[in-house]
Amino acid sequence: MRKFFYKIVITAISLTFSPLYIIGEIPDSVWSLQDCIEYALEKNISIQKSVWNNQSNQINLQQINANRLPSLNASVNQNFNWAREMAENQEYGSYSVSSGSSYALNMGLTLYNGFRNQKSIRRSELSYRAGQYDIEAIKETVSLNILDAYLQILYAEEQVKNNQKQIEATENQLKRAEERFKLGAISKSDYLQVKSEYASEKLSLTNSQSLLTLNKLTLMQLMELPVSSDFSIEYPDLSDIVLQMHIPDIDSVYNEALSIKPQIKNKEISLQIANLGVSIAKSSYQPKLSLSSGISTSYTSGSVLDYDYQVKNKISPFLGLSLSVPIYQNGQARSEVAQAKINTKIAELNEIDIKNQLRKEVEQVY
Repeated sequence: MRKFFYKIVITAISLTFSPLYIIGEIPDSVWSLQDCIEYALEKNISIQKSVWNNQSNQINLQQINANRLPSLNASVNQNFNWAREMAENQEYGSYSVSSGSSYALNMGLTLYNGFRNQKSIRRSELSYRAGQYDIEAIKETVSLNILDAYLQILYAEEQVKNNQKQIEATENQLKRAEERFKLGAISKSDYLQVKSEYASEKLSLTNSQSLLTLNKLTLMQLMELPVSSDFSIEYPDLSDIVLQMHIPDIDSVYNEALSIKPQIKNKEISLQIANLGVSIAKSSYQPKLSLSSGISTSYTSGSVLDYDYQVKNKISPFLGLSLSVPIYQNGQARSEVAQAKINTKIAELNEIDIKNQLRKEVEQVY
C-alpha cells in the first residue's frame, strides 16, 4: 500500500510539472511538500547542468540551420617586392621597391550533398527535444527523492508520537506497580519487569527521535538547504485522497505511464536520432555539388595608371560549380554506416529495456 500511495502522489506531481519552479523565499514556518519540491528544483545542480547542456544543443541547432546559408568572405592582400636595378655601367645597383594590392569577395554554397544538412537539422531538433526530456526526467527523480524523504519524516513523527503515548501509559503502570510493590501486592521481579519496560520504551523514543532528526537532515540535504534545527514540515490532509483512491486496470496504468514518462520519450527520440544517423552516414556515398562566386580587383605600383583607375578597371567577377563524386574513401563511409547501424540497434534495445523496466515497476506496485 505504501508503494501504491507513492505512485499515486508521483503521478499527480509528474502531471503538474512545468519547467523549473522558482520559489521566492524560504518559508518562515513549516514546509509543505510543494515548498520542498520547488526549492529543490531551483537549487539542484544536476537540473541546472542539464538546462545548460540543452542550451548547447540549441546553439548547435542554430549553427546547423545557418550552414544552409551561403558563406561570404572578404580578403585583402598587400605585397611588396624588392629588386636591384641595373645601372648604365651594366652593374646592379640600388634596390627598387614595387607593391601590389588585391581585393576579393568570395561566396560559397552547397547545393547538394545527399540532403546531409537537412537530416542534420532534424537530428539536432530531436537532440534538443531529448535534452528537454532529460531535464524533466531529472526533475522527476529529484521530486521522487524529496517525496520519499518527506514521507519518511511523516512516518518518523508518527513513530515518535506513538512512543510518547506508550511511555505515558507505561509510566502510569510503573507508578501503580511501585505503589503495589510498597504495599507488598506484587513481587520485586514484577516491579522490575515494569521498570524495564519503561526504560525500553524510553530507549525506543530516543531511537525514533534520532531517526526523525536523521530523516530531516536527509531531506534538507536533498533540497540543498542549509541544515537548521528549526526545520519542520507540514502534515498533509490525506483523508480525501484515501477515500477517493481506487486501483485502476494494470494495462491502463502501463499505457498511461508510457505516454507521460519523460524517460520513455527520451529513448523513443534517441531511436529516431540513431536512424537519422544511418541516413546521414549514407549521404557520404552521394556526390557533392557546390556553387562558388566572387569578385576581385587589384592594383600594382610602378604603372602609369593611377590607383583608382586600376581598381575600377581590373574588377573580375567569377562563378563556378564544383562536383565531387566519392569513388574510394579508404572504407571510411562504409565504416560510418556500419557504426550508425550498430548505434540504432543499441537505441532499440535501450528503448525496449526502459519499457520493460517500467512494466516491471507497474506490475510490482500493482
